[in-house]
Amino acid sequence: MGADAGRTSLRGLDVLETFRRAGKQLSLSDLARQTGIPVSTCHGVVKALERRGYLYFASAREAYPTRKLLELGTAIDAADPVVAHLAPVLLALRDETGETTLLGTRQGDAVIYLLVVESPQAIRYTAHAGDRKPLHSSAIGKVMLDAMAEEERLAWLKTHRLQRVTGQTITSARRLRADLGAAHRRGYYVTRGENVSDVMAIAAPIRRAGATFGVAIAGPLHRMEPGEQKMAAKLRHCIRAVE
Repeated sequence: MGADAGRTSLRGLDVLETFRRAGKQLSLSDLARQTGIPVSTCHGVVKALERRGYLYFASAREAYPTRKLLELGTAIDAADPVVAHLAPVLLALRDETGETTLLGTRQGDAVIYLLVVESPQAIRYTAHAGDRKPLHSSAIGKVMLDAMAEEERLAWLKTHRLQRVTGQTITSARRLRADLGAAHRRGYYVTRGENVSDVMAIAAPIRRAGATFGVAIAGPLHRMEPGEQKMAAKLRHCIRAVE
């Protein structure tokens, strides 16, 4: 698939994601401006979504998504062999710790979040399913790096620059190897403001369907750090119960 074809296939998603950000009905000109899609092209995308039942026009000018996308997503989510099984576990872990819990796995050179159960507290770590995070600066990413065979991990570190995300990001391969070694010995992986400033995350591996996933607890550094050992114990207990 060429670059133009790939871009065209994603424009429907661009339009739907724009509605999520806006949280209101939008006109064609609004959509074109916010997505950066030419008006004529955006018109075609909107009409295609309308024909398939994903958009409706509440007025002559403004459109909004129908519940078809929700129903489609709900049916797909219910059949997910990993997420459907682990969702109750992450919900229970969220309730027990009071912090946001996440499930993710490696996709190429990044972690993709598969499930996010947000903390009910006003100040919390916020993320969404589908968000991608660097391997070297996220707690689940560190789980994925340590799950690699040693030769694969060394080769990855030699061929990938460790980009600085925050002032606390580990950008030295030597330091990252030491961090992973310490995490492996204690049984859980930690980031302290390395991906999002003032956010701490604790993660551990869980194996399902022959693959490795990461489960994490994330929250404000000032709340997470004093209870690190207790949080890690709850996380490990939760994973042992599932496995």
